[in-house]
Amino acid sequence: MHPSALLDLGTDLLRTVLRLDAPADGTVSAFFRQHRDLGHRERHALAETTYAVLRRRPLVQHLAQSGHGPLERRLVLLGWQGAEAALQAGITPPEGEWLDRTRAIDTASLPEKLRHNLPDWIANPLKAALGDDFWPLVASLDVAAPLDLRVNALRARREEVMAALAAQGIEALPTPYSPWGLRVQGKPPLNRLALFTGGDIEVQDEGSQLLALLTEARRGEMVVDFCAGAGGKTLALGAMMRNTGRLYAFDVSGHRLGAMKPRLARSGLSNVYPAQIAHERDERIKRLAGKIDRVLVDAPCSGLGTLRRNPDLKWRQSPTAIAELKLKQAAILASAARLVKPGGRLVYATCSLLEAENEAIVQGFADIQREFVPVPVAEVLERAKLTSPNELVAGDCLRLWPHRHATDGFFAAIWQRS
Repeated sequence: MHPSALLDLGTDLLRTVLRLDAPADGTVSAFFRQHRDLGHRERHALAETTYAVLRRRPLVQHLAQSGHGPLERRLVLLGWQGAEAALQAGITPPEGEWLDRTRAIDTASLPEKLRHNLPDWIANPLKAALGDDFWPLVASLDVAAPLDLRVNALRARREEVMAALAAQGIEALPTPYSPWGLRVQGKPPLNRLALFTGGDIEVQDEGSQLLALLTEARRGEMVVDFCAGAGGKTLALGAMMRNTGRLYAFDVSGHRLGAMKPRLARSGLSNVYPAQIAHERDERIKRLAGKIDRVLVDAPCSGLGTLRRNPDLKWRQSPTAIAELKLKQAAILASAARLVKPGGRLVYATCSLLEAENEAIVQGFADIQREFVPVPVAEVLERAKLTSPNELVAGDCLRLWPHRHATDGFFAAIWQRS
């Protein structure tokens, strides 16, 4: 495709995404379905350019003010992540001169808002929590996340999968913490591999894998994944249980549970029981009250721990949305706690960076639920023989940060019912 046409498509795509009326990944996918003639490299360049603009929207909008022509085209030119030489034929001489001038600007001299590219309501609490570590976090959020895989321990060993991937020309290294994880550079077409179609691997961030590990789910137990979604952690739990016992996957979204079906079929698991519930007080929940050995609550949250993958979230979320989520998180956690039998375990988790969705929810639960005793996360990680488990904890809780652990941002707390 001629560079001029590719720039026009990039402009159209960015214009649609910047409406912020839908998740960016869905909008990009829908755009590519409308333009099936695009090659892999062209799709990659358009998608990465869009995400680059979303990551640095305040900065590129500030720089774009000095240019001419449609704003979205200027933003595309500033954020372009494709092959620079291939783009030159589509850029007019005035645009080229303007780009040279903007690239000569020392961004370190610009105001903080144009350097961290976060709304104040996100930046301020993170600064307070992290201090000098705030800017390393900012730098980590400005790059795309790596691709993590979870090896299905029911079907394969990590070393065997590494060798099989290497035979396909795909380099994979063990993740630093998860005993099931592999990290792959780039974005190889994994869904075409027999390893994927045969259920030996699933795409799952290392941090998400560790959430499942915290349950210490065992053979023959009754376990609930309370907010199962598309089933990433459900499948990890099922493998931990060695395909025994009963594993309930609850979610209010039938669409998300439907996305689990092909993954479940590949996994070889037969102990998983997906079920759509109307709300956290559904009759299905009441019937299981006090009977469950392990309950994992990966609660609905802002998702701000996934900003490397979903940079649009910082522009689509709001303080009002966080306030609503906090009420929902507290209600879901309280309801899930009713399932846990005496001696059973409850794990609360989010993929948020904010204390309001994490430590504050845990403290509120602890103030009310006296029969639930905190379990230090470090003890669980030590039993799992993880390397340097103390690197992953803050107090009694799991705290994962993109800049410290190369995972998405995750939080988790554990209790045992007395």
